[in-house]
Amino acid sequence: MNKPTSKLRSALVPLVLAMLLAGCATSAVVDSASLPATPAAFKENAGAVAASSVVSEAQGLWWTVFADPVLDQLVEQASRNNNSVQVAAGRLAQARALAGQTDANRFPQIGIGAGATRQKNSTTNNVAQTVVSAGANLSYEVDLFGKLSGASNAASLDAASREALLRSAQLLVQADVAQTYLGLRAIDAERSLVRDTLQAYRNTLRLTEVRFKEGDVAELDVARVRSEVASTESEALALDQRRAVLEHALAVLVGQAASSFQVAPAEWATALPVIPAGVPSTVLTRRPDISAAQNTMQAAQARIGVAKAAWFPTFSLTANGGYAAPEIRDLFKLSTQAWGVGALLSLPIFDGGRREAGVQGANADLSIALANYREQVLVAFRDVEDQLSALRLLAEQAEAQSRSVASSSRATLLSDSRYRNGFVSQLELLDAQRSELRNRRQALQVKAAQYLATVGLIRALGGGWA
Repeated sequence: MNKPTSKLRSALVPLVLAMLLAGCATSAVVDSASLPATPAAFKENAGAVAASSVVSEAQGLWWTVFADPVLDQLVEQASRNNNSVQVAAGRLAQARALAGQTDANRFPQIGIGAGATRQKNSTTNNVAQTVVSAGANLSYEVDLFGKLSGASNAASLDAASREALLRSAQLLVQADVAQTYLGLRAIDAERSLVRDTLQAYRNTLRLTEVRFKEGDVAELDVARVRSEVASTESEALALDQRRAVLEHALAVLVGQAASSFQVAPAEWATALPVIPAGVPSTVLTRRPDISAAQNTMQAAQARIGVAKAAWFPTFSLTANGGYAAPEIRDLFKLSTQAWGVGALLSLPIFDGGRREAGVQGANADLSIALANYREQVLVAFRDVEDQLSALRLLAEQAEAQSRSVASSSRATLLSDSRYRNGFVSQLELLDAQRSELRNRRQALQVKAAQYLATVGLIRALGGGWA
């Protein structure tokens, strides 16, 4: 065996051994037992027929199921102008740029350069000399142990996580716009009811004052009606203040100044969609926040492999070539050519525990990401169960409140008849009217809660239910 061959084999021994150990640099495997258990169906849907075959018209543009053109316009404006969405879009662009930078390390790096130096040394007999040069260089790190590909994969998963967070921000803003707008329309309906009642009280007050002047009623009756008018005026003004706050909040959501934004009062004609029973729990897999947490966990897994790969040698190939001459006119002559190729194997021996700390840090990051993923899944199930139970109980409450409104309306009618015939005092009539107004307002509030819970459920399901 000749000496050059023997030397070559001796030089390759560390590299071969490192390649045999490369399996140690693979990403960590997450134990499935550490992941949260996911039931096949929601508790609130127990016994319902599975709705996995139902095609949801809400998929994507889910807010259109409310059939409200004003809501459609507001959501569209928020999608374009909302600052939270724009921040999330900017962070996605940052993540994609970082992924591109990381992935670029896997490819050859080529550069060109030119320069001129003025030098004086013993080789030139202490005579100053100008050297002009021009050339190109190439470097390429061979990814033997997956360090570069692992880093690139982790960065791509980070970008995917940011993309999911952008979708999550969009869904959150869309739901906030819908809930704020529906709350505003509920206030409009309540304001209309209170102002109609206020007008009726004012008419009653005028009639009572006339009767008092004619001596038909006592001053006490006038004072009672005046008190009722003032109290109802106060309630109407409180509703005006609540509407203004909601309108200002809506302005921020759609990216406009509150001073120049206005939603005109209108009749509450928004449709209330019915989400079918038996929605399978698998729809939660499309929730963007869960997708983001999952991608973050997978990125942390990949970075463990990158951290372990730091224990193994790096192997790089280099090449350079160009020209160097004392005069520019001689620069590209054949005699001024120069080139070189090389290979570099680098194996760190002692680093004071830096690589071990890197592996420990990567493992800690994975533990955090795994815990965040578990928490996100549990929160998702809680959100859905909260809204499902809210809708079920609100439906029962709406039915009970409807009976209450009907009864109080009948009581007001009877009290008015008895008062006109002199069988009861005005106090009994006012009590009946006050009770009817309270029950009608509560009915509107229950209706508003049903709308808000419906939006909350659609958001909890990830923007649809099929």
